[in-house]
Amino acid sequence: MTPTVTTAKDLVHSLPDGAAAAYDVTVIGAGVVGTALARELARYPIRTALVDGSDDIGNGTSKANTAILHTGFDAVPGSLEGRLVREGQRRLAAYAAATGIPVERVGALLVAWDEEQLAALPGLLAKAERNDYHAARIIDAEELRAREPHLGPGALGALEIPDESIICPWTTPLAYATQAVRAGVHLHLDCRVQQIDSGPDIHTLTTTRGPLRTRYLINAAGLYADELDRQLGHDAFTVTPRRGQLIVFDKLARALVDHILLPVPTAAGKGVLVSPTVFGNVLLGPTAEELDDKTATGSSAEGLALLREKGRRILPELIDEEVTAVYAGLRAATGHEDYRIRDYPDQRYIAVGGIRSTGLTASMAIAAYVTELLAATGLALGTPAELEPLTMPNLGEASPRPYRRADLIARDPAYGALVCHCEGVSAGEIRDALASTVPPRSKDGLRRRTRAGGGRCQGFYCGAAVRALIEEATP
Repeated sequence: MTPTVTTAKDLVHSLPDGAAAAYDVTVIGAGVVGTALARELARYPIRTALVDGSDDIGNGTSKANTAILHTGFDAVPGSLEGRLVREGQRRLAAYAAATGIPVERVGALLVAWDEEQLAALPGLLAKAERNDYHAARIIDAEELRAREPHLGPGALGALEIPDESIICPWTTPLAYATQAVRAGVHLHLDCRVQQIDSGPDIHTLTTTRGPLRTRYLINAAGLYADELDRQLGHDAFTVTPRRGQLIVFDKLARALVDHILLPVPTAAGKGVLVSPTVFGNVLLGPTAEELDDKTATGSSAEGLALLREKGRRILPELIDEEVTAVYAGLRAATGHEDYRIRDYPDQRYIAVGGIRSTGLTASMAIAAYVTELLAATGLALGTPAELEPLTMPNLGEASPRPYRRADLIARDPAYGALVCHCEGVSAGEIRDALASTVPPRSKDGLRRRTRAGGGRCQGFYCGAAVRALIEEATP
């Protein structure tokens, strides 16, 4: 397919009309899994659409997670999730290195705080080995204290997982979507699917922007995947939104922690962690609250109090640091311990459900796996081609940001003109984001592409200047 460059205006163009204008494949849901699927399908000479009810890609669960690139050491051995997480970690690590997505291999420590948790560590080590991860080891209290001197009192030991990493959760789906759109995938935002009518050859999607026709359909709708699945006559899973509230601490707290500090998991879940971020902050969370409301992304006083209580035990000094932000995300829990990925060849349909917090790590492997199912379902994909190389803007602190690069500033002084001082975001970066292949359509979208407004003042200082730049770039 001929590469195209898409502007904000192009992203809201009318849907193709008439049966002859049907897509070969339509992916519903432009989160990290849906965008990864669109990118994978963009390699083939087929007509592909990616649709989402939001005004941006990655605007649901994908924007509010713990941003960890997992090894899969603690997955259920033999599960599809375990296999795809391991494969996805290798794929995404290589992709991130090639495209400039920030990743830091900081390692993780599962900290045991009592004798029962300490006794569980050998079993977790054996589980990691069953998952083909052999770099884990148990360390004693003395080594643990040397590795993390700011830990609270009473830690008895830990399981070290040296290959756990932190990653930018926003740049990843944006990179996928950018490559997909440049390779010819049609991205339809503000395009919520209301009804699906399936005929012998064509699915007709009734959307908030009109009808869309497609031969094959992939349901990657996250929290709403079960509802779409039922429209196609299935009852394979039910999504129960699981809210995870998190606290983001100021960059001055970063010196307090060197690893991802994980709790020893229990039957109630994986618990609360403390983790550095690629942006230089420290993250505390998440909670795990089963809800009925798929839109309940607000934080609660009870949830934040619980996190502070847990955080005080793990890293007491952290609680005295300034809080930059709090946020909450909803995970698509299904009550099953594995992904709910299933193909229905007679319907030319694939459901991709129950993709929980490991979906970021597994995204590229999920895309490859579903594409294989699609071919087995009957779609002639053709010969795959390499996608155009891509370099994403650097949002991480481990590499020099544009305002610190004399070479960039010498070529374009806009990279030296700071707009957001808290996060070190230049006018050049904001300009580039607003003119990019998949541009932001809100201040939140711009923040996820540049970090503008995401610092300690939360946009109080730079808000007016950011709004002016957005308005200037808006047709």
